[in-house]
Amino acid sequence: MHQLRDRFVAESGPAAQTALAEHLSEVLAELAPDRLGLYWPLRSEFNAAVACAGHEDPDSLVIALPYAHKTPREMHYRVWDGREPPLRDECGIPSADGPLVVPDVVLVPCLAYTASGFRLGYGGGYYDRWLAAHPQVTAVGVAWSATLLGEAELAVQPHDHPLMLIVTERGVAGA
Repeated sequence: MHQLRDRFVAESGPAAQTALAEHLSEVLAELAPDRLGLYWPLRSEFNAAVACAGHEDPDSLVIALPYAHKTPREMHYRVWDGREPPLRDECGIPSADGPLVVPDVVLVPCLAYTASGFRLGYGGGYYDRWLAAHPQVTAVGVAWSATLLGEAELAVQPHDHPLMLIVTERGVAGA
């Protein structure tokens, strides 16, 4: 799946990046969060931070990055100032060192996804556990359309948490 996503991003060029940024900006404008949980993009994941540039009042928007602990396997969000992340979490992913915060909306990277709103991640279950512990938070998946799977192609587990929306370069799909 990594190779499919990498190839899609390489072949689609900046037009797909721009389209996804526009769709995500529209979703964020409609949801109007006060606190937004982003993710640090790995490999060919979309850099969701670009969608924050169009926020109505960027100075009032609190942005946070996840911080994952290996033991126990848990994740929380830390306020991020938008600069190069100063540290890495226990999984080696760049993260912030600001105070803990619970976002209103979290953007969740999808290695792949289904039309019903389930996602394939990297297998750690961090987002699923965090979302289960924070049911009031709106979870928005961010994916590339080429990674859409048929429902039978993704073995959904009882602990998997569906996302409210999935945003791709082609538009927005509600779960």
